[in-house]
Amino acid sequence: MATLRCAVLDDYQGVARDLADWDRLAGRVDVRFLDRHLTDHDALAAELADCEIVVVMRERTPFPAGLFDRLPRLRLLITSGLRNASIDLASAAAHGVTVCGTPSSSEPPAELTWALLLGLARGVVTENDSLREGGPWQTTLGADLHGSRLGLLGLGKIGTRVARVGAAFGMDVSAWSQNLTEERAAAAGATLAASKEELLETSDFVSVHLVLGDRTRGLIGADELRRMRRTAYLVNTSRAAIVDQDALLRALREGWIAGAGSDVFETEPLPLDHSLRTAPNFLGLPHLGYVTRRNYEGYFRGAVEDIEAYLSGRPVRTLG
Repeated sequence: MATLRCAVLDDYQGVARDLADWDRLAGRVDVRFLDRHLTDHDALAAELADCEIVVVMRERTPFPAGLFDRLPRLRLLITSGLRNASIDLASAAAHGVTVCGTPSSSEPPAELTWALLLGLARGVVTENDSLREGGPWQTTLGADLHGSRLGLLGLGKIGTRVARVGAAFGMDVSAWSQNLTEERAAAAGATLAASKEELLETSDFVSVHLVLGDRTRGLIGADELRRMRRTAYLVNTSRAAIVDQDALLRALREGWIAGAGSDVFETEPLPLDHSLRTAPNFLGLPHLGYVTRRNYEGYFRGAVEDIEAYLSGRPVRTLG
């Protein structure tokens, strides 16, 4: 069998090679790792032109129909996790490309949600910067979690984990989504909010845990942000497009809310001149929700398993 070529995209930290035993593919697949993000489709198509196999990290590099048209050699596309809205699965099937996923854990993004929420509530970045730079000793007045209301937009695997931690902090946990029932909310230790509006108006902290789709795109806009308390905080570790980014920027600049934290952006990496980089009371992270050693080991070891299974003629974890 001729040696196949595989590219592992968007290996920002340069860790993919060491977190899985790629040597298991020696003699059958030649693997290369790209630590730079290619946004230009011409450059991307040229880079991948010789590849039969491509491994993508989450939704960092979208695979629309037009890209499949330009990669006639591609036969196997692997995404970390078991869902990737940026891959055109219908086009993949039409081009004879098998799409497979990998194991993924819901714990890391739930944990990062609390890093953002606690960081906002206690002014961690402001106080740390002041301490390191020799600034004033104590400049912020923290927001209490105990006794406050945590409002969750979405109560799936991640939202449920966040709810349980909120309860452990002594918070009153409320949740809402379009299909959420009282029974499901209660099972997660939350109460069902009467409406999205009621949740926003009564919560001290609002955290987004919804899947991006037609019904959730732009779900939180200017009207919704104005409904929130001026002392409330918004955290988004789901998808940026669920929250209108222009409205969020205005809310921060004009003080509609006390602050916001986000791990997701509509363009990633976030452009250096993007206004959110300097927005007041904004705590941003470079999409680290799923970026932990254990999760990455699952991704890349799963990718090796996917390739071996495909080569044996028995693909696993197929999508679409």
